[in-house]
Amino acid sequence: MLKNKSHITKITILIIVLIIANVIGNRIYKRFDLTQDHRYTLSEAALNTVKEVNSPLIVDVFLDGDFPSEYRRLQNETRQLLEEFSLYNSEIKFNFINPLEDEKTKDANIQQLIERGLDPLQLSVNESGKSSQALIFPWALASYNEQTVKIPLIKNTIGATTDETVINSVQNLEYAFAEGFKKLVTPKSKKIAILKGNGELGDAYIFDFVSNIREHYFMAQFTLDSVAKNPEGTLKAIQDYDLIIVAKPTEPFTEKEKYVLDQFTMYGGKSLWLTESIVMDKDSLYNESGSAVAVMRDLNLNDFFFKYGVRINPVIVNDLYSAPIWLAMGEGSQAQFQPLQWPYSPLAGTNPNHPITSNINLVKFDFASQIDTLKNSVKKTILLRSSDLSKLDGVPKEVSLDIVTQDPKPETFTKGPQTLAVLLEGEFTSVYNNRIKPFKLSEEKNNSVPTKMIVVSDGDIIKNDLVKGKPQELGFDRWSGRSFGNKEFLQNAVNYLLNDDGLINIRSKEVVIPFLDAQKVEEEKVKWQFINIALPLVFLGVFGIVFNYFRKKRYT
Repeated sequence: MLKNKSHITKITILIIVLIIANVIGNRIYKRFDLTQDHRYTLSEAALNTVKEVNSPLIVDVFLDGDFPSEYRRLQNETRQLLEEFSLYNSEIKFNFINPLEDEKTKDANIQQLIERGLDPLQLSVNESGKSSQALIFPWALASYNEQTVKIPLIKNTIGATTDETVINSVQNLEYAFAEGFKKLVTPKSKKIAILKGNGELGDAYIFDFVSNIREHYFMAQFTLDSVAKNPEGTLKAIQDYDLIIVAKPTEPFTEKEKYVLDQFTMYGGKSLWLTESIVMDKDSLYNESGSAVAVMRDLNLNDFFFKYGVRINPVIVNDLYSAPIWLAMGEGSQAQFQPLQWPYSPLAGTNPNHPITSNINLVKFDFASQIDTLKNSVKKTILLRSSDLSKLDGVPKEVSLDIVTQDPKPETFTKGPQTLAVLLEGEFTSVYNNRIKPFKLSEEKNNSVPTKMIVVSDGDIIKNDLVKGKPQELGFDRWSGRSFGNKEFLQNAVNYLLNDDGLINIRSKEVVIPFLDAQKVEEEKVKWQFINIALPLVFLGVFGIVFNYFRKKRYT
């Protein structure tokens, strides 16, 4: 009797423990990231973007359906990432949608997505020696409080294989979603001025970049025309902005204009200078002779940059590792556009150790100048460089399209990597320190508070193409379908200058994703099918025979 009571007591305790554990398990849910690269641990910057979400934030992911294995991995990684966001804030809901599932609505869905700017990706699928085509939409739409943003899930890299593209895309997922959520949730606070009045690029040529950056910051044009009559008033007006962007000026700056910009820096203003020291662009070559003369451009900024610690030299950087130029070859109706070696469009390598340039694509330049860094107290970080196979052309220099018909001579490209973009950080000394000032200020400063500046030696880095007057995507080459890293570089530069670098630090996160060797899989498919399917059945059959044998022997 006592034994039965003891048995019942143990069972009762076990049931109570199980009930308590079940209740605790339902109330407390914890996931542990055991991956070596911590790919499922969201950064503090990413979590901050959704911290204040207090109503449903809906994410529709169009990456659903029957894909090749590489893109199924991207699909799974996207799902895992959104689960982490959802666990942190339950207001984040997500759905995976296959827009091609229903044949009746397939064409209408494709058209609707393309109209929203969600371009499809054409895949070549190779299975069992057979090749076929598949269409996917690697995009997501995030909606919050009647606002919607599109989020790209694919990050293309020049020359990357399918596996490398997927790895780059997975590595970029956290940044892509965090940036999208930030656009929806975080109110704008910083102000950016696009400088005008000195022959800078027209609005149509910087449209794509400005359209993207406007989603995060207040943007406005600012001219220095009023400097001549009211310089101090102009300085006070420009100090309302946190950052100025100077996009390829072509007319010299006056001393009064320079002094205003200098004092803007002294009071802590940030600046992004996209300038150059030569007069030349590809449009100048499209004439009957197919040539033009490159000459020096004097913007009256040499002493300005020299004092801050850099010098933009009046030379043209040639690089064997460059983007091609597309020219019509042949005569009449037989003419076809072909890509040809063009050393005046360097593809600049990035600094992998800085968040501005970490994990971004190569940046395309056109007729870039070379930058020297000078010794002073300002910290200098080289962000972009040409390749080792570079050389320099002095000006004046005749540039002709005929060079595309000549074989390049690698032995002449011996100058090594040339600096094309530099970040300056620290306390700057005024250009007009111990000099006669162009005008008097009630409160002038000869030394700055800690601030930042980026100098790029080519204004075309921000210039998007125009097709029939319509701006195209910055960094996209419509002839080859390749995407360069110009837009990412400039966006990261702006974020960093405005101390809004929490998100771009996510880019430095390294994710290692192993993939199967497709060729080896095909060659050894039968062997592994036998090992995984047939061999266990053989072992089971042998075990059954042996077991029955000993069983009969024992009980017969």
